[in-house]
Amino acid sequence: MTSVAEASRPAGRAAGGGAGGAAGRGAWFLVLPALIPILVLSVGPLLYGILLAFTDAQSGRTAGTRWIGALNFRDLWHDTLFWESFRIGLVWAVGVTVPQFLLALGLALLLDQELRLRPLARALAIVPWAMPEVVVAIMWRLVYNPDAGVLNETLRDLGLGHGRDWLSGLATALPAVIVVGVWAGMPQTTVALLAGLQNTPRELHEAASVDGAGAWRRFRTVTWPALRPVALAVTALNLIWNVNSFALVYVLTSGGPGGKTRLPMLFAYEEAFRYGQFGYAAAMGCVLVAVVSILLAVFLAGRLRGGEDA
Repeated sequence: MTSVAEASRPAGRAAGGGAGGAAGRGAWFLVLPALIPILVLSVGPLLYGILLAFTDAQSGRTAGTRWIGALNFRDLWHDTLFWESFRIGLVWAVGVTVPQFLLALGLALLLDQELRLRPLARALAIVPWAMPEVVVAIMWRLVYNPDAGVLNETLRDLGLGHGRDWLSGLATALPAVIVVGVWAGMPQTTVALLAGLQNTPRELHEAASVDGAGAWRRFRTVTWPALRPVALAVTALNLIWNVNSFALVYVLTSGGPGGKTRLPMLFAYEEAFRYGQFGYAAAMGCVLVAVVSILLAVFLAGRLRGGEDA
C-alpha cells in the first residue's frame, strides 16, 4: 500500500503542475488585451525615443540616420535655452500643482458638507474637467484679451487702470498661464479628494466632536490622516501631468513672449517639428523623463517616510 501511495505522488504533483500551468496561461490570455496596447502605444514609443536620442535623425535629409552616441546629450548639457525652459517648467509645475491642491481641498471640504444644492454644486465644480484643453485655452485668451477681455473690462469699470496685455507682458505671461492651469486642473483633484473624504467614517468625526475637538483639530487628527494617501497620489499625478503640459500653454502663448512660457515640452516640440532635429528632441525627452522620475521618487520617498513617522 505504501509503495502504491508513494508511486502516485509524482503523478499528482505533475497533474497539479499541469493545472497550475494551464491557469497561468489562461491568466496571460486575459491580460493580453490590456497589455498589448500598453506595449504598442507606451513602451514601444518610449524605447524608440531612447534609441532615437543616440542618432542624428533629422527631417528632410537624404543621407541615412547615423549613430552618434551621447553627442546629443553633450550638446544638451551646454544648451542654456533648454535648461532655462526646464526652470520655467518647474516653476509652472509647482506653481500650478500647489494652488491646485489647496483650492481643490477647500472645495472638496465644502462640497462634503450638507449643502442645500449640493448635487448642482458638484456638477458645476467639474465643468472645466469636461472641456478640452484647447477650448479652455481659447476661452481664457478671450478673458485676457487686452481690448475687449472680461478681465480688463472689469478692471476698467472698477477704476483699477486701463488694463494690460496679460499674455504678452514679460512679467505677467507666466502667472497668467499658471492661473489657467490651476482653473483647468482643479476639478479632477477635487473629485479625488472628495472621494477620499466620503470614505472617512463619520463615527470618527462624531467621536472627536464629543471629545470637544474643534473643526481644525478634527481636520488635523481625523480628516487629514484618512485623506493623506489620496492626497499623495493625486499630487504625484498632478505633478507629472503639469510637467508634461503642452496644449494649454501652446494655444495660450506658444511659448512667448521671449520664451517666458516656453515649457520643456514646447522646446522639444519646436526642435522636432519646426527645426526637424528629431534626435536632439528625443534626447530632451529622455532627460525630462529621467529628471522628473528622480524628483518624483524623492517626493514620494519623503512623503511616505513622513507618513511612517506620523
